[in-house]
Order: sequence, then structure tokens, then C-alpha cells
Amino acid sequence: MTMQVDPMGVDFRALQVLVCVHQLRSFTRAAEELGVNQSAVSYTINKLRQVFQDPLFIRQARRLQATARCEDIVQQAKRLTTEFRQLAAPPDFDPAMASQKFTIACNFYERVLIIPEIVHTLKRDAPNLELEIIDASGIGHERLLRNEADLLIGPFEKSGPHFYRRDLYQDRYVCLLDPAHPKAGEPLSLDDYLGLDHVLVTYGGQWRSRYLIELERMGKDLKVALRVPSPAGLERLVSGSDLVATVPERLSKAVGAGLQVVDCPVHTSVTIGLVWTTLNHRFPVHMWVRDMIYRLNSRTSKEG
Repeated sequence: MTMQVDPMGVDFRALQVLVCVHQLRSFTRAAEELGVNQSAVSYTINKLRQVFQDPLFIRQARRLQATARCEDIVQQAKRLTTEFRQLAAPPDFDPAMASQKFTIACNFYERVLIIPEIVHTLKRDAPNLELEIIDASGIGHERLLRNEADLLIGPFEKSGPHFYRRDLYQDRYVCLLDPAHPKAGEPLSLDDYLGLDHVLVTYGGQWRSRYLIELERMGKDLKVALRVPSPAGLERLVSGSDLVATVPERLSKAVGAGLQVVDCPVHTSVTIGLVWTTLNHRFPVHMWVRDMIYRLNSRTSKEG
């Protein structure tokens, strides 16, 4: 006869142990992290195995691997423990008193155009909040789910049940040319544009610019002379050459020094937004940071 275990016997402490083992992939390290002995961790996991009728973890090549059922439970456990902590937290939030670490994942565009004002605002309003900027590198959503980042900023369109999104603004595309280029200083037709030699920003192959997607929809191809992984240093490549680079208009103001800026004949835009997970949705410090970034960029959008 199979022993029935009451799921109501699972408390938040047991869920915290599960999440910790899942994150560290080790009973020993989880015990050290939680300040308990290893037998307590083993007892808790065994209890959860009976409750959920699943092994939860299996050992493969000397490493603990979570089962699919375990992955499911951990996501729900994170949500439940987070909501409990949020209920127990004081209702008021004073940014001047915040002293935790906050991590933002983004790429070159956001580091140049958005992050500086965030840093200045935090220094003024939340001076004890430790900010870290990490590279999104096409895996920003995964970094959110792995708790490597608290917030993702950029032109990301991926959706899912674990994510929230808030758009900041739209940025249209422009072309950068050397001032001596024959097409500088005059409107570009689509045929003109397609006939030019392009330096194409590939973003490491992790993301495609909206204007390329629109050209593909139109059945058109660019004449690519050079591919680069990032817009960094783009002005030095275009300057003194017959190359043309297509970038968002706001970025052109940061990387287009000494170059001629011409409207791109491919009429589309890129949407910059904030992405975060259900895990951090109602944390006061997270809510404050997100609202602050939205206010800063909403103001900038109106000024622009």
C-alpha cells in the first residue's frame, strides 16, 4: 500500500530548501548556504519527494539534475516564497534606505543611452543601492529566469507566463554616411539605399534589427560589405569610406559624430522596453526602479 503524504505538511522553509538545492545543485552547498546540516537538507528533500511523488533530483555525471517536475515546482515555489516575503515586508518603501544589489541586463544601445541617467538618479535618490550592469547577449530572458538579472532593458519581444513587459519608447532608423559620400545630404530612395555598400551590425547573431525584418518581408536584400557584432566604433568605420550604417536615431547621436545623418527609406522602428519576471513583480525596490526608469525615458521621449 502506498503511503499518502499530506501536501499541507510542506512549509515555506521546505520550499526554500528545494529552491536552494536547485540553484546550487548540491545538498552540501545548500546546507552551508542555509546554515543547517546536510542531513536536514536530505530529510527535507526526501519529504518533498514523497509529497510530489517525484525524485526531484537525479545524479548524472557527478552532478544533480532536476527533473522536469522539479523545474515546475521550483518556479511555483519561487513565486510563493516571494509573495510571502512581500506580504511580510513593510508597505512603505524609501529608496534612500535601500541597500541591496540590483542587476540590469542590457546591451550597447542601452548602456550608452539609458544607463547613465539611471546611474545619476540612483546616486541622488538611492545612494546605497548597488547597481550592476551585465550583458544581455541575446540570453537576457534566460538571465532573468536564472536570477542573474533583476531587470532586462532592450528591444526584446519574447513573451511568456513568467515575464512582464513595459514599453519605454520607439526609435526610428537613420543612415550614417561620411560627409563626402555622394549620397550624403540628400534623401535616400529605397533603390539608392539598396545599391549602397552597407556595414551591418549583427549583434553577435543574437538579434535582428527591425529594418532587416521589414526588408525581408519586402523581398529585398542589402549589399553587405562588412559585418560587425556591435555598434561600438561604428563612426570610425564609416568615416572616410563609402559605407553606410543603419542605426536607431537616438544611437546615431551618440555614435555619429562627424557623420552625415540621413533618414532611412525603410520605414519601421525598434521598441525599447523593460522586461522582468513574476518573481520580482511586486518587490518594492523593483517596482520603484522600474517606475523611475519609465519616468526618465517618458520625459526624454517627450523632449525628443
